[in-house]
Amino acid sequence: MPESEGPWPALLMRQPYGRAIASTVTYAHPSWYAQAGFAVVVQDVRGRGDSEGTFQGFCQEACDGSSTVAWMRQQPWCDGRVGSYGFSYQGLSQLLLRDPDQLPDALAPAMAGLDERLHWASEGGCHWWALGVGWGLQLAAQGCQRRGDEQGWQEIRSALESGQFLDNGRSLLERFDPDGMGLGWLRLDPRTSEGWRLHAPPPALWQRPMLLIGGWHDPHLRGVLDLWERCRAAGSSPLLRVGAWSHLNWGGGLDALQLSFFKAHLCAESSDPSLPSALMQELRSGAWKARTPDQCSGQRWRLSSNGLAAIRSDEGQLGEEAGGRVALVHDPWRPLPGRGGHLGLDAGVVERSDLDQRSDVACFTSAPLAEPCELLGQPLLEIDAAADQPGFDLCLALSLVTAEGRVMQLCTGVARFLGEECLIPQRRCIALQPVLVDLQAGAQLRLSIGLAAWPQIAVNPGNGSLPEGSSGSRHRVISVTLGLQNASFSIRPMVGAN
Repeated sequence: MPESEGPWPALLMRQPYGRAIASTVTYAHPSWYAQAGFAVVVQDVRGRGDSEGTFQGFCQEACDGSSTVAWMRQQPWCDGRVGSYGFSYQGLSQLLLRDPDQLPDALAPAMAGLDERLHWASEGGCHWWALGVGWGLQLAAQGCQRRGDEQGWQEIRSALESGQFLDNGRSLLERFDPDGMGLGWLRLDPRTSEGWRLHAPPPALWQRPMLLIGGWHDPHLRGVLDLWERCRAAGSSPLLRVGAWSHLNWGGGLDALQLSFFKAHLCAESSDPSLPSALMQELRSGAWKARTPDQCSGQRWRLSSNGLAAIRSDEGQLGEEAGGRVALVHDPWRPLPGRGGHLGLDAGVVERSDLDQRSDVACFTSAPLAEPCELLGQPLLEIDAAADQPGFDLCLALSLVTAEGRVMQLCTGVARFLGEECLIPQRRCIALQPVLVDLQAGAQLRLSIGLAAWPQIAVNPGNGSLPEGSSGSRHRVISVTLGLQNASFSIRPMVGAN
């Protein structure tokens, strides 16, 4: 609480990781907000930390969240005005409310979304393997801690530190958290919405002031963009900030802006009227630009190759001409690694020239740009593809090729295809993570197409079954033919096409 005389406006964060942490991995400590005149409540959600009860994931939060907001407004130290903030689980928990009469007066959800399938666990029909299993095991280890199971905690911790969790993580979840969210998601098919939760907050919530925070290298970015779209459809004007950040690294964060936001909406202090409602950070320079998710730079390229794009990284062309075809072979003994991007444990911009030298990666490179340009939006590849097995993946990377020959990966995307339709040449669409980057004259863009991204997604066994980990003795060699005659690579708006 502040040192001044109360009551005060109050801020709420509800999280499952132990309230003492208070999301200080990305935010200033709650005492900083208290010094600015706010009472701050950080609450262990039901069944986590020191809270009693059984943890049931997001499905429990609507009732508990409404009760907590109502309780805060009744406290003598609260003046009745309540705001909420937090990222990831704490981002969604502030949106899940049952009582339309007990809504926060202002909200600042970060790196979260409403769809457990598309915003929390998967994309392109692929489970987020390393991220999903790792997060599930974090919750499982904390469950062991609550129960006093030191051996279980140590076993999980050892698997995470050694990387062994990528292979045995699912079995650890079955042993130590069989009813948990992480394992529950892995048991569902990410290609269909059947069985998945899509949360629906009270409609009045979309009229509340919101500060929405996302990151180009964060897996939940599409969830944040969906929240922005819902607010706009309801007639409100949320603030949006998308930084060149990963899930845990915010490059200094947004505490000053968040404090100003809450002062404006909870304390009636004036805000800067010249401040754009939406700002996005350019990937390379870090400069903030006034851009909105429904804008895009609109570029479009065709793909061409004489068939050697997988053997020579400089042979495939990204330009105005289309034609040819390229054959790729996936060897499960040496699956293509996933690196950086928004699904990597090493999230962010990374160098990938060594990956592009592999013969199971087809590269298509543009001519040097004649003049500077901006790349803004969600990249989308549309291409004809067929395999010789009833299962294959297409794993994409968009990179900047520098004059020195470095290949700097900007964003990635994945898509999974299963069943007999894989054997038939068909149009395949693969969306990449949205991006904002300034390109200088002379720069070149490269689209790289591979057939795996281990351990970001599980390795496709090629037999039509849903992948569940790394390669095994029954995984098949998969040959995929890419037809380039009608292939296109374009930049679309970030919203409206998810």
